[in-house]
Amino acid sequence: MNISESLNLAVKTLQANRLRSLLTVLGMIVGNAALVATVSVGQGAQRYTSDLLQNLGTKLLFVMSNTGDARREAQQTNTLMLSDAEAIAAQIPSVKEVAPQINFPTLVSYGSEAIRTNAIGTNESFESVRSFPVAGGRFFTAFDLERHAEVAVLGAELAQRLFGTWSPIGERVRLNNTSFRVIGVMTAKGASSGSNQDEAIFIPITTMANQVAGRTSTNGIAVNFIAVAVQEDASLDIAQYQITNLLRLRHKISGADDFTVRNQKDIIRAANNVTGGLSLLLAVTAGICLVVGGFGIMNTMLASVTERTHEIGLRKAVGASQMDILQQFLIEAVLLALVGGLSGTGLGTAASLVIGIYTPFKAGISINAVILAIGVSSAIGLIFGVVPAQRAARLDPIVALRNLS
Repeated sequence: MNISESLNLAVKTLQANRLRSLLTVLGMIVGNAALVATVSVGQGAQRYTSDLLQNLGTKLLFVMSNTGDARREAQQTNTLMLSDAEAIAAQIPSVKEVAPQINFPTLVSYGSEAIRTNAIGTNESFESVRSFPVAGGRFFTAFDLERHAEVAVLGAELAQRLFGTWSPIGERVRLNNTSFRVIGVMTAKGASSGSNQDEAIFIPITTMANQVAGRTSTNGIAVNFIAVAVQEDASLDIAQYQITNLLRLRHKISGADDFTVRNQKDIIRAANNVTGGLSLLLAVTAGICLVVGGFGIMNTMLASVTERTHEIGLRKAVGASQMDILQQFLIEAVLLALVGGLSGTGLGTAASLVIGIYTPFKAGISINAVILAIGVSSAIGLIFGVVPAQRAARLDPIVALRNLS
């Protein structure tokens, strides 16, 4: 019997037991759907995370103060200061611009509206360093910083919540009982780095330190962190090394650093490793579902061998070889697994598209995941179909026909 005849017979046999066939392939459907969906959504999560971090700006380094044991070991009282940012900008050739930042939770009010949000004190380089331009009006300038100007730029969501469809430019909002004139509105950017900057209010860092957050001291203005934009033709690693050496000299450090310089590429890589690890864990779970589905196929095929003992005996009596019987049952097992694999792949693809519509994870369809799911399904059908097929092929035709009436 050739393969086409065996395939035709397998289709007819499975169609004759539709409900049992459907219940048998259910595990394969669920496993394949889960595998395709988790791989596709995992890739979407990686892209989403990378996009968020890229939204921080390009070719960036982040300089942050250390806390805890490292600070105590270093026995330093210095924190990152505004003067550190100025020194980085002036003394390191590979640095293009710097944007020091002070974050301060506060209440912003206009008329009867009052919103709890995050105030960000920074300098005139923030727009270009963080790739975050204004949509209307202007950002503050170096002159605004020099005269501690009481001017503010609103995030897109904050402007909408306070002013609705009206333009806020020229209006005054209150921040910590101080009146600020709105001079601009930022473009909508969305959440990044664990915060939504569209809901923030931006003011000059000098105004923030002196009138809002109280960050001035005998050592100068303390900042939360410093974003450093590196020249396009410069290496992030070289700039990171130079900044580290400069700050160690400025802070007179001989032991553990009281600061950390983080590379944007390292942050993206770490985030991708986390999302990739979670995707792998989910894919392994889906793989376990496929194996369970394989056992379901084996169980069904073993039951089929018992039910079709007389059929096997008759076929052997009229000249069918062991290879013909083996081939017949293997084709049925693979066909069950393949139908489950194709159905599950279709279901997983549809689930990925739906998830992409209703979540930020724009899940593209992974061709590799589809090929892997279908290939693994066929392999499982082949592997788990071997035992029943061998049992059928080795059946003695005399025993098979003994009770035939």
